[in-house]
Amino acid sequence: MARQNGLFKIKGTLDNVTFYKSVDGDLARMKTSVDKDRIANDPAFQRTRENGAEFGSSAKAGKLTRDGLRPIALNATDNRVVSRMTKLMTEIKNLDTTSVRGARNVGVAMASANAKSLLKGFEFNSSALLSSTLFKPYSIVTTTGVITITGVIPINDVVFPSGATHVSFTGAYANMNYATNVVDFKLTNVQNVAINGTASTITLTPTAVPAGTGAKVFLLKMEFFQIINGVQYSLKNGSYNALKIIEVL
Repeated sequence: MARQNGLFKIKGTLDNVTFYKSVDGDLARMKTSVDKDRIANDPAFQRTRENGAEFGSSAKAGKLTRDGLRPIALNATDNRVVSRMTKLMTEIKNLDTTSVRGARNVGVAMASANAKSLLKGFEFNSSALLSSTLFKPYSIVTTTGVITITGVIPINDVVFPSGATHVSFTGAYANMNYATNVVDFKLTNVQNVAINGTASTITLTPTAVPAGTGAKVFLLKMEFFQIINGVQYSLKNGSYNALKIIEVL
């Protein structure tokens, strides 16, 4: 693809060149000359069809993840989370060692420890990484989903944006079955503390243990607020909020 650098940006197709706007700016690419029906039926494009089928399956798994975790991820994602999640699911799909080419999928791959290891650590907001925001160890009781952060002193243990006066902690526990596309998701309580030198123990308990089978996914989220006249307002519409998958079993 090429980048448009002129003063006037073009949108649309001109002489088989398509001009469009993306998050990367104004771009241009050649329009394909291969007919869609040929790609769908010509034996020469068998590999293309296989790659397309697997990409579609990975994108579907990424959407299942985003939709299933939406209650906690609503205000803690960046504008590339869709592409980053699809890329991750493609890497996980490649760990399916039993399905034939063109049919490899996340549902089969996720049974392996390596696949779970890839999903663990995913950060939903690349502009606000939990790993660069919280400098206090946390623990998880994986049978109940309870997350504990003992003795956190926000002024020392949290990297907070300018203007923030309070920080909230929220957890989540989900069973995600990528083979059946069934997700059971449970949020924890929200614990809000002032950003000062007072030590607090954060205890986040899910409303229940999620039902079902599949990958057990645990998340931790931090949200920043500024208090004005007794009311807490989210800083910059949540652009400083951090959310991470902290464990997958």
